Amino acid sequence: MDSIKKTALVTGGAGFIGSHLCKYLLKKEYRVICVDNLITGSLKNIEDIKSGDFEYINHNIIDFIDIKQKIDYIFHMASPASPIDYLQLPIQTLKVGALGTHNVIGLAKSKRSIMLLASTSEVYGDPLEHPQREEYWGNVNPIGPRGVYDEAKRFAEAITMAYHRQQGVNTRIVRIFNTYGSNMRINDGRAIPNFIYQCLKGNDITAYGDGKQTRSFCYIDDMIEGLYRLTQIQCSFPVNIGNPDEFTILQLAEMVKMLTDSKSRVVFNLLPEDDPKVRMPDITKAKKLLDWQPQVKLQEGLKKTIIWFKDNI
Repeated sequence: MDSIKKTALVTGGAGFIGSHLCKYLLKKEYRVICVDNLITGSLKNIEDIKSGDFEYINHNIIDFIDIKQKIDYIFHMASPASPIDYLQLPIQTLKVGALGTHNVIGLAKSKRSIMLLASTSEVYGDPLEHPQREEYWGNVNPIGPRGVYDEAKRFAEAITMAYHRQQGVNTRIVRIFNTYGSNMRINDGRAIPNFIYQCLKGNDITAYGDGKQTRSFCYIDDMIEGLYRLTQIQCSFPVNIGNPDEFTILQLAEMVKMLTDSKSRVVFNLLPEDDPKVRMPDITKAKKLLDWQPQVKLQEGLKKTIIWFKDNI
C-alpha cells in the first residue's frame, strides 16, 4: 500500500486552514509534508498528528526549497491572512505572495506536481459587484493598508496563470472566502474569533462601522472538501469556495451572544480603511465543476467552534 501512496506538500500547513488540510489528506492516505515557518502558524495545530506519513519542515517559503522525494500535489496555503497579520507584516505578506509563490511554482514544475494556489476573496477588494463572480476584476486600492494582501494575492494569481500558460505547469486557483472553525488563533482579529472570545469572557463585543456590512462564513470542513475537490479536476481558472449565506456583522454578533449565553453588549469602533462593505461568493462554478456546496449552517458551525474555543482559552 505504501508504495502507491501519493505525496502532498502543504505550505502554511501549521496554520488554521493548512492544519485541517494536512489532517484531511492523511485520512485520504496521502503522505503529507507540512512546510511552515510559524510566523502565524502554530505547532499546536499539528501536535496531535501521530502518523508516520507526516513530515514537518520549518522553512520560510520565500527562500528556495528543495524536496528530494516525488510530490504529486502542492497546496500553497502560506500567507498571513488576517488584517492584524498583514498590517503588522506587510513586507512578509508581499514576499510570500510573490517570491513564495514563485518558489512553489518552480517546485511544482520540477516535480510535475499539481499545484493549488490559495487565493482569496480579497482580490475583489471593496466590490462593486454583489455577489462576486470569478469573472469580476475587483475594486482594490493598491496603496491602501490592505493593498499588501490584496495585491500579493492578485500577483500570485497572475504568476500562477503565466507559468500555466507558458510553462505548462498544472495549476489550480481557489479564491477562499471567510472561513472559520477550530485552530483559529484567539487573537486572530477576525470577527468570529473576536466575538466568541469577547462573549466567553463577558467583554464588550467590538463591531466596526455601523455593523451593517455583510460577510458570508464557511465552516472549515466544507472549505477543505472544496479545496481537495478542485485538485481532482482539470481547471486552471479561479474558482470561488465559500458559503453564499449572507449575514450582517450585527447578526453574527447576536448569534454568538445567543450561543454563548452571553450578556455582552455591542460597541462600535471606526470602520478600518478600505474595509469591504459586502462579501459574498457566487459559487455557481463550484457547484457545477466540483459538485460542491457548503453543508454546515452558520449556527451549527459556530456551536462546534465555540466548544473548541472554550477548551483553548
